[in-house]
Formats: sequence, structure tokens, C-alpha cells
Amino acid sequence: MTVGTGASSAAGRPAPWADRTGRGLMAFDALATLVAFADGVLRMGDVPDDRLLTEAWRTFAYLVFTGLWAILATAPRRQPGLWELVLLHKIVFTAFAFTMIGDVPEAQTTGLIDLGLVVTTALAYVLCRGWYAWRTTAPEPASDGRPARSER
Repeated sequence: MTVGTGASSAAGRPAPWADRTGRGLMAFDALATLVAFADGVLRMGDVPDDRLLTEAWRTFAYLVFTGLWAILATAPRRQPGLWELVLLHKIVFTAFAFTMIGDVPEAQTTGLIDLGLVVTTALAYVLCRGWYAWRTTAPEPASDGRPARSER
């Protein structure tokens, strides 16, 4: 008799708890970004005309990231390149925000928020084994120790 350690051994599949946790992090990021979108819509009413286009672009980008994190939450191993693209954007933007500290009043807050998104997305990438999206036969999480249908 083999005693499980909580990690799935079948075809490198993520353990169910890890998969759920990673998907939960992505769902949290999606919901948090949806809240940022709602806040952006409210702020657009107070933006001067010369900044309205930029603020609208920023606000509508929240919807795009909400969708990206929702896709990753629902299908973390079926979107080749999506994890990496989201991480690339968030890492580069976080670094840029931290270089602006002192010059732009909102840079520190924005940088810290995006740093949190980098951490949660990177953690979910590892927990869900997001790199498996690049494989043509990405495994699904183990359910209860039984082999997945594709392995029967």
C-alpha cells in the first residue's frame, strides 16, 4: 500500500489542492481587477478632457486583465503563452512603477498592487503548473486518486 503525500504522481499532474488554490488566486485577481474597473469608470467622470482618452484606455484595460485572469482560473493548462504574457506585463509594469517613485504620486501604490499581482500570478502558475499549457496533452488535476479518463 502506498501512502500519498498530497502531491499527484500521475503524469506530473498538480495535486487537487494546488490546482484549486492556484485557480482561486486567479479568480481573486480577476475579481479584484473588476473592482478596479468599476473604480476607473467612476473616476472617468472627474478626469480633465486632455486626460480622458488615457484614463479610458487604462480603465478598459482592467476588463482585459479581468478576462485574462478568468481564463487562467477556468483553464490554466490550456492557454499556451497566456500565463507568461500576463506575468511579463505585470513584472515590467511593476519595475517601471518603482522607477517612477518620487516623480508620480500614485507610482508607489500602483507598484505595490502590481507586485501583489505578480506574486499571486506566479504562485498560481507554479501551483497549477501553467507551463503544461505548452504541451499538446496537458494533464488535468487528479480527482481522488483515480486515473484521469485519458489514462484509463
